[in-house]
Amino acid sequence: MRTLVSWNVNGVRAAGRNGFLQWLDGTGPDVVCLQEVKAQAEDVEQVLREPAGYASVWQSAQKKGYSGTATYYRTGYEPIDVRLLGISEFDDEGRVQVVEFKDFTVINAYYPNAQAERARLAYKVRFCDAMLSLCNALRAKGTNVVICGDYNIAHKEIDLARPKTNRDSPGFYPEECACMDAFVSAGYLDTFRHFTPDPHHYTWWSYRSGAREKNIGWRIDYHCVNAEFIDRIASAAIHCDVRGSDHCPVSITVK
Repeated sequence: MRTLVSWNVNGVRAAGRNGFLQWLDGTGPDVVCLQEVKAQAEDVEQVLREPAGYASVWQSAQKKGYSGTATYYRTGYEPIDVRLLGISEFDDEGRVQVVEFKDFTVINAYYPNAQAERARLAYKVRFCDAMLSLCNALRAKGTNVVICGDYNIAHKEIDLARPKTNRDSPGFYPEECACMDAFVSAGYLDTFRHFTPDPHHYTWWSYRSGAREKNIGWRIDYHCVNAEFIDRIASAAIHCDVRGSDHCPVSITVK
C-alpha cells in the first residue's frame, strides 16, 4: 500500500511553525503534495525541505510569497521524473508538478481562484482545460494518473455548507462547476465521493466567525484518478482534525 496526501498549507513556513514536521513524522505518508507554499525553496530552512526520511521537489511562483507547489516523497520511493505543465502562464505561478512514479503519475496542482466578480475566471477555465489535456495525454500512453490538490471548486451542492447563498461566489461559479463536470465526464473519478456519498464533509473553512468549529465549509481539495485506476484505490479520507491551515489534508491509499 502507498499513502498519498494532499494539503494546501497556506504558507509552508507557517505550517512548519504549526506542527507540519511533527504531523509528517507521526503519519509517515509515502507522498505529500503541498499547495500554496508561498516560498522559494532556497528561502526555506533545510529541515523543512528535507525532513527526516524525506526529500522534496519544489515549483515556486516567480512572485515571492505567492502560490507554489512542493512534493515530498519518502526516501527509497523516489520519482522517476518531475516536470512542469509546460505552459508559462501557469508554470510562472508554480501551479503544477507532474511527478512520475513507477506505477502511476501524481499531478500536484494548485488551481487558480476565480476571484470575486469573475476577475480570473477566464484564466481558471484555461487552466482547467490545460489540466484535462495533460491528463488525457498521459492516459493515452497507458499511464494511470492521480490529480491531487486544491481545485478551488466545490463541484456539487453537497460539497459546500451553504450552496444557495454561494451560487455566485468564486469556487462555485457555474462555469467552474461545468469544468469539473467536463473533467468527470472525460473519465476521471473523485475518489472521496467514490467511497463517501454523504454530506457535511469539507476541506476548507473561513477563518471568520468560527466556521471550522461550526463546520461551515467547502470541499475543494481532491484526489481524482482515471477510471481505469479506481480499483487500485483502497480508501480516501479527509483529515479535518489536522490543523495548521485553513485547509485540512486529504489522503488516498493505493494498492
